[in-house]
Amino acid sequence: MSDQTELTEDAIITVREFFAALEMGAVEEALELLHPDLVWKNSTLPDVGGGLARRILRGLHRDQFGFAVEMHHIAAEDDNVVLTDRTDILRFGPVHVAFWVAGTFELREGRIILWDDHFSWENFLRGTAVGLWRAVFPAAEPGTRSAR
Repeated sequence: MSDQTELTEDAIITVREFFAALEMGAVEEALELLHPDLVWKNSTLPDVGGGLARRILRGLHRDQFGFAVEMHHIAAEDDNVVLTDRTDILRFGPVHVAFWVAGTFELREGRIILWDDHFSWENFLRGTAVGLWRAVFPAAEPGTRSAR
């Protein structure tokens, strides 16, 4: 295996570990994978610097909040750029909001320095509506009778 291939795999592993830590609620472990000079970008929202990004991520570590990701595709362009195609799921109490996200991650010194996510507000709002509907009208479990 060439050195370039190993560096590319390391970058992908770093991004996967970042998301895995967020999913498990291991926020401090996720934060260790972020460069001190991190910039976090989201479609049409203001850029967030490293300190504020860390406070936001720590604030999401509460029982009423949750995060999950379904990674559809992940690829490294070179040894320090990782591209993701994924569905993010945000949980607010009983409401689960799922929406598509394309992300670009740039790494420096093995840590994420740029987290640039692109998503559709229309898709996010659709995911919110579906999540609210399912929270209010949960489907009956298989094998159970619904009350009439």
